Amino acid sequence: MGRIYNGMPAKDLGTEGWHKPWSGGNGGSCLEAMKLSDGRVALRQSTDPDGPALIYTHHEIETFIQGAKAGDADFLLA
Repeated sequence: MGRIYNGMPAKDLGTEGWHKPWSGGNGGSCLEAMKLSDGRVALRQSTDPDGPALIYTHHEIETFIQGAKAGDADFLLA
C-alpha cells in the first residue's frame, strides 16, 4: 500500500477490515470505519466503497466520539 492520505480512494485501503458500527434501518447507506495499522481511522460511505476515504488521527476520532457522547453534535440532528 502506498501513502495513506485524506481523500484517497477507499479502494486503495483494501476490502478487509471495514466495519459498519452505526448501521441501521436506512436502506444500507451507512458509514464504514477501518482502523489503520498506525492507529488512524479511515471512514467511507458504504454506498460508494471506491469513493474517497476520510482519514483521522486517533486523537481526532477520540475527540469527536467523546464530544458526540457529551451531546456536542446534537445540533446535527435538529
